[in-house]
Amino acid sequence: MSKIKVTLVRSTIGCVKNQKANVEALGLKKINSNKIHSDTPTIRGMIEKVQHLVKVELIAENSEEMA
Repeated sequence: MSKIKVTLVRSTIGCVKNQKANVEALGLKKINSNKIHSDTPTIRGMIEKVQHLVKVELIAENSEEMA
């Protein structure tokens, strides 16, 4: 299973309560904080709700994929 790196790039000030909860559940606290998660439908759904606040990058799981 692949991994994704989620980075908070915008503040949650002024966002609705459920968007703030999604950012917190993703493990993001401050701007430019990042977290690595497994690429699952649950995580993708959470990211979709706050896509205007975060940046997502795919991460190669092992060194063979990077070559």
